[in-house]
Amino acid sequence: MSKRLDPRNWASWKPFGIGERKPNNYLELWKAFRSVKGNRRYAWRVLTQGTCDGCALGTRGMRDWTMDEIHLCNIRLRLLKLNTMPALDASLLADVAPLTGMRSAALRDLGRLPYPMLRRRGEPGFTRVSWVDALELAASQVRGHRLGVYLTSRGMPNENYFAAQKAVRALGTNSIDNAARICHSPSTVALKQTIGAAATTCSYTDWIGSDLIVFIGSNPSNNQPVAMKYLYHAKKAGTRVAMVNAYREPGMERYWVPSNAESALFGTKITDHFFGVNVGGDIGFLNGVLKHLIENDWLDKAFIDEHTAGFEEARAAVAAQSWEELEALSGATREQMHELASLLGQAKSAVLVWSMGITQHTYGEDNVRSIVNLALARGFVGRDNCGLMPIRGHSGVQGGAEMGAYATGLPGGLPVTPENAAMFSEKWGFEVPATPGLTATDMIDAAHARELDVLISSGGNFLEVLPDPAYCREALSRLPLRVHVDIVLSSQMLVESEGDVLLLPAQTRYEMEGGVTETSTERRVIFSPEVAGPRVGEAWPEWKIFTELAARARPELADRVRYPEGTAEIRRDIEAAVPFYAGIAGLAKFGDNVQYGGRHLCPGGRFPTSDGLGHFCAVPVPPLERPEGAFMVATRRGKQFNSMVHERRDGFNGATREAVLMSPYDADRLGLADGAEVELTGAAGRFTGRVLRAPLTPGNLQIHWPEGNVLLDAHRRSPDARIPDYNATVTLRPLTP
Repeated sequence: MSKRLDPRNWASWKPFGIGERKPNNYLELWKAFRSVKGNRRYAWRVLTQGTCDGCALGTRGMRDWTMDEIHLCNIRLRLLKLNTMPALDASLLADVAPLTGMRSAALRDLGRLPYPMLRRRGEPGFTRVSWVDALELAASQVRGHRLGVYLTSRGMPNENYFAAQKAVRALGTNSIDNAARICHSPSTVALKQTIGAAATTCSYTDWIGSDLIVFIGSNPSNNQPVAMKYLYHAKKAGTRVAMVNAYREPGMERYWVPSNAESALFGTKITDHFFGVNVGGDIGFLNGVLKHLIENDWLDKAFIDEHTAGFEEARAAVAAQSWEELEALSGATREQMHELASLLGQAKSAVLVWSMGITQHTYGEDNVRSIVNLALARGFVGRDNCGLMPIRGHSGVQGGAEMGAYATGLPGGLPVTPENAAMFSEKWGFEVPATPGLTATDMIDAAHARELDVLISSGGNFLEVLPDPAYCREALSRLPLRVHVDIVLSSQMLVESEGDVLLLPAQTRYEMEGGVTETSTERRVIFSPEVAGPRVGEAWPEWKIFTELAARARPELADRVRYPEGTAEIRRDIEAAVPFYAGIAGLAKFGDNVQYGGRHLCPGGRFPTSDGLGHFCAVPVPPLERPEGAFMVATRRGKQFNSMVHERRDGFNGATREAVLMSPYDADRLGLADGAEVELTGAAGRFTGRVLRAPLTPGNLQIHWPEGNVLLDAHRRSPDARIPDYNATVTLRPLTP
């Protein structure tokens, strides 16, 4: 990597971008320092000795495997307080009425959950109970009853996921799901179908030196900010960056990498080519790009002939789609589609990166299939500086499904079938159910219909992550027993119920004896050791909570679900159950890691499919669903991690949490100035906010998530992955003259 200064990529000649609108990364360091007052030595050890529990880039300490530079981001700094704070004053929970109106950030700031607590039906709050009593209560309710278990991805290690799914299956159900369901489940479905592997095919090193990186519905500057250093080095190596999105994200235009002297001083211009599309218009645009590739003969014919199947069907599908319908759906012109096709056609290497803007749609699976078609058409799989990358926003999400914590998948990502269930039944010594369980959204539906007896939520907050919070609140209130496993309070814990509510305190990954592992976006399984420091009350590791629950509910299986030797024993069990995780059992100290599959999956065009080929798909164009005068609205992330909002104002664009981002064209057309109050009305509800002009494709709006979830229809989901649609069609009404 070149160390010479390169003014061609500078974003500004102003030192440190003084006067420019951008996050103040050095102020973030100061805020983090202040937030861990009293635990600063422990916080420093977490930063330098632990594996990052933020996004799925997976740094060890403040270093990674892509470059020899300090690697630290604002997300991890903001998580320091959560990981080091002391216990809350449990007397505050004796009557939760004063807490119910508090924001989630304020609830978190009260401190860690110190010990098990129980709120009986009709009681105003929680009282302390022993672990024995808490587990006996839960065991008596799950035994023979209808159970659903949801695991969030917040810092959760592979060991927790694996032990929990095994315990839940010992209880007789496959109804265990995790946060991958509501972020990348369409990627899992489509990638397994097309290339045979539900993971990124390349490594982060492939960004640097690639001819082209295309981001589609993805915004690393907000969601994986440490990745921006890779883009800085990629730009210095001559890589071109293209972006396909409804919003021209400011952080993807220019970014100041704080730990690199050149970028910190002068910033870095990131995006070279921007293609604005409608919310939900990705298939129209990407199919148009494929149509141009075919018509201009910009294809890798040798790769297609030797390593793929289904090309003629895909060719026929796009040939039958008119430019007029592709333009109408996408919101882009035929010429813009040609421009991206030309970039891909001229590139000898390219990496295609996508995230929630692609997956969180009713046709998320087809969105991903249309991306795969482009990569197969150009042979951008299985070789250096090429790949398909569903970039992950959380450190636990890649491993969650691979560990089998999935209603529709067993360990190793194997589908739930009688044959696979029989294999694991023989391996584990108890009967594994042979039919898929309830997904996360199905669990809420079942609870709402009073068809679920017990819901265990380990982390997460259904009130903030799923569409239609009122519907979710009603569902949570109707359960005979709710069990919340977490490190801090959340608003869903305070929902009054027709049954009992049990709170169980969990440990962070840094507190778990024996250490744990995470799996990064690039398939790197990384060891995270226990970090010496203060411990909170009676908190347990989640793997132990689930295995003890199963052992008490089914004592005849206790020896088959418990792990008396701790996390090292779990890793041995993982290696026995998931062959491609070979090597995880040997990870034991800081920095230990193994990248399953190596730098590339599908090397040399050899795909892990039944026929060894990559499969094109004939992707249909979804119908236009926007009535005349209506807008498509998408939910976006601001200064936050998951649903944890850190600041009311986004440092990139100045948007507050009530902002309604709107194109200047639409604002002028409707006579709306910045700050004008408006009401958005959709099929599920209403949202009141204030206009903020932003570089959006006309006809589209963006509002923040989770605040905007009130507009989302809880029943709109994709057909295969069952992911909720985090977009809506709305009408807009000005509330101020």
